[in-house]
Amino acid sequence: MLNILIIGNGQCGNRILDAVNKEAFGGKGKLAKFYSKQKYKSRVETIAINTAVNDLKELKYTKAKDRIHIPHLHGVGANRNVGKQVFAENHSHIMRQIEERGSFDVAFVITSASGGTGSSFTPPLIKEIKERHDFPVYAIVVLPFREEGSLYLQNTAFCLKDIRETGVDGIILADNQFLKQLGGDVESAYNSINDMIAKRILFLLDALDSEMMMVTDLGDFKTVMSGGAGIATIGFYQAEKDEPIRTTIQKSLSPAGLLFSTDVYEEASRSMIIIRGDKSYLSIDEISTEVEKLSASVGHVFKGIIVRKGERPQVLSVLTLESASELENLYAVAIDAINEEREKKARVLEDRNVDKVFSKIDGLEPQY
Repeated sequence: MLNILIIGNGQCGNRILDAVNKEAFGGKGKLAKFYSKQKYKSRVETIAINTAVNDLKELKYTKAKDRIHIPHLHGVGANRNVGKQVFAENHSHIMRQIEERGSFDVAFVITSASGGTGSSFTPPLIKEIKERHDFPVYAIVVLPFREEGSLYLQNTAFCLKDIRETGVDGIILADNQFLKQLGGDVESAYNSINDMIAKRILFLLDALDSEMMMVTDLGDFKTVMSGGAGIATIGFYQAEKDEPIRTTIQKSLSPAGLLFSTDVYEEASRSMIIIRGDKSYLSIDEISTEVEKLSASVGHVFKGIIVRKGERPQVLSVLTLESASELENLYAVAIDAINEEREKKARVLEDRNVDKVFSKIDGLEPQY
């Protein structure tokens, strides 16, 4: 049995963590945390960390003991410099909460790259964990909608760079921009994104702790995640009625099945394909054909098969990337945003018209 730690940092990380706990309770009502047992095979500890107490209060499936509030007004206002300082002032308390949970085989830290608390807390938190422990730590990082504004874009650029420099064992990307295809109103879109990420995390945890016909385990996952440029994404697809397994595999690798936009046959470096379903669906010829096609492009593919009686086939694909054109595009937009903010500040310093307006009443007193 694996010992797994999952930490959600900031509002986005908290909500995805809450979605993970919801899925683990089988999607039951919000009172399930008081009377139901979560369906983790492994020992899983979850922790939600935030400076905004209201964000923590809105969590429905994460127990109160698993919520850590770091007092600082009502958040850090998307200012990563403030967030870093707040973490430095509170890191002993945060690390003590983690240490009290016992030892682990692997940890996942979930965050948005664009906000304040999550994007500023995640790099130093991962660095602290890596310095104190020898288990692998993976960051699951959500990228922003590109129209969310210049502050969020520049936060994303610097957050990802900072995470890379912590010694993290891999960064798994999910992209709100790419997942826009889900449509609907804003709340429904965010909830759908959170649920998509949560289901993939749970599938992965289940697979790493399952008995398989063809085995993939934590060691294989580590090997996959150590490939490429240190970044990865996850694909998933559940077959519709009578869809063959080859189609299910193809759709898990297609743009619509991925959390981050990439051409897996052009940009992927290593892969893990985990197939689960009733044995009647699992044609070894079809599986081998699709895996061989992928391995011809990416090099090595780890393959795992879990037989579940009566279950339509589902496929989870983990792909590390050696290049990422979409990430390059994001950095190009972020650089423009950083320059735009710098130019605004320069203009304000050069043009003191507002100060001139205020100075017109210097020496005067109000008359009542």
